[in-house]
Amino acid sequence: MIDLIAGLGIALVLEGLLWALLPGTARRMVFEMANLAEGQLRSVAWVVVAAGCLLVWLARG
Repeated sequence: MIDLIAGLGIALVLEGLLWALLPGTARRMVFEMANLAEGQLRSVAWVVVAAGCLLVWLARG
């Protein structure tokens, strides 16, 4: 449970840094994502999920 909370905290830090350091870029990214077709957005999301799982697997060994 502690690892889950730590992971969520890291995700919030990274997302917050994006908005704090590059708000214009973040806004454009959201706009571009809103214009993607649902299938494209779903595909990108699954790739991100897989990459996240791979990173956790590599880190936790």
